[in-house]
Order: sequence, then structure tokens, then C-alpha cells
Amino acid sequence: MLVLAGTPIGDLADAPPRLAAELERADLIAAEDTRRLRRLTQGLGVHTTGRVVSYFEGNEAARTPELVRELTGGARVLLVTDAGMPSVSDPGYRLVAAAVEVGVRVTAVPGPSAVLTALALSGLPVDRFCFEGFLPRKAGERAGRLREVAAERRTLVYFEAPHRLAAALSAMAEAFGADRRAAVCRELTKTYEEVRRGTLAELAAWAEAGVRGEITVVVTGATEVAEKPDEAELVRRVTAREEAGEHRKAAIAEVAREAGLPKREVFDAVVAAKKKPHTGS
Repeated sequence: MLVLAGTPIGDLADAPPRLAAELERADLIAAEDTRRLRRLTQGLGVHTTGRVVSYFEGNEAARTPELVRELTGGARVLLVTDAGMPSVSDPGYRLVAAAVEVGVRVTAVPGPSAVLTALALSGLPVDRFCFEGFLPRKAGERAGRLREVAAERRTLVYFEAPHRLAAALSAMAEAFGADRRAAVCRELTKTYEEVRRGTLAELAAWAEAGVRGEITVVVTGATEVAEKPDEAELVRRVTAREEAGEHRKAAIAEVAREAGLPKREVFDAVVAAKKKPHTGS
């Protein structure tokens, strides 16, 4: 049997009662970080007798067949990650798929989840949501991924590294609109837990000073727009603002906000209009 076990995302007291029993019972424990596993078992006062192996992103592909052999040989294998549920932006999916394919039973010890905890604390709609994991590190790929979900009506949940948070929030403001509501949840269930709520523009400015800890970002979904203005209308609105004395960059940003569109889309429409040949009478 393969057992997926949730581990605390911060406060050790949140460990599910069954976790200790499964740690003691397992024939083999596959851990994302064996040192963290040692700290966990010490904190819970658990004595393990099963063999312990590492199972992380770098060796997941190579180690999965070994674990499947153990499972088909009758072993009870317990999979734990550093925090939260295995397979949720952590190792596990590959092993679960392989175990299912050979007919091994898979079960779980439900535990804390940063995704659900952040949703509950965000103050944003949680009746419908989708988890997007980590954004790409490269700016171009990140912008492309965000454009794909710019019109998504469900609340969006992301994981992000603290040193990339400001750039990610700025990219979200660009793709979703600066006024889109969001929440940055930091160090959930830990001593310095913090939930910062505001618009994407406000949160991006706040994050510029630097943020530490484990980060989960919750972003409200897109609101329904009755009808998207065509390019000619967008250009007309920008031109009208420019003629009234507003700088083009500011005019584009405001028109994008009013239309619920990314600034890049309005900018491209303005540039395309400038390139069109003018015909005289």
C-alpha cells in the first residue's frame, strides 16, 4: 500500500493524529528531505523502524521504479514532503500514477494545506477556485502563463518564492489589471503569520521592500465584462486623454483599467494605429 501523508505547513501541533501511527508502521518512508523528516519524528516523539530514502524532484524519476518494486513486493510505503500534501506542487504524482498502473492501493492521511488555508484567510470568493502552482521564473514565460488565465472567473491560487514575489505581483497587475483584488499569505500557521490584502498594484509596491518566508498568493477572478471594446475604440479613448493633456503611458494604463484589459493589449492597439497609413481626400 502507498500512503500519502500530509505534514504540518508550520505549526507542529497541526500534525494529523494518524501521521505518527503511519510513520511508526511504514516499512519504507520516502521523504522529500530526510533531515526534515528527522526533525518531524523527533518533534512528534515518534520512533520509526522502516527504511528511509530520499524522494525529491532531482531523483523522483529514477527512484519511482524502485519504490514500485517495494510496493508490489508487499511493502507499506509512506510518502511525505517537507510541508503539506504530497503531489500538490511537491513530489508524489509520478509515484501515485505508477502505483495505480500496477494495481497498488493508494490512500492518504489528510493534513494541512497551504492552498486551502490561504483561500480561507484571503477574504476573497472561495466557492470556485483553481490552483496554478508556481509561475515560470523567466519574465516572458511568466507573462504568457498569466495571459492564459486573465479572463478566468474563478479565484486563482499561486505559490511563489519570496525573492520573486514583487516581480510576480507586478506581472499579475500587468496581466490582470492593477485594481484586481488579491491577498499575499506569508508564513501560514507560523509565529510570524501575515495576510496582506489589497489590489495587485498595492501589493506589488509593498513587496518591493522585500518579503521573507513561505508565500501563497490568492487573486480574485475576472469580473464579467459586458462587451470588450474593439481596437479602434481603445485608440479613440487613449487619444482623447492625450488631447486633454494626459501622458500617453498614463492614458493607456487608465483605459486598460476601465476596459478590464492588460495594458499591453491597449498599448499594442495604439502602436498598430500609429503605423497605419493615413489616406487624404
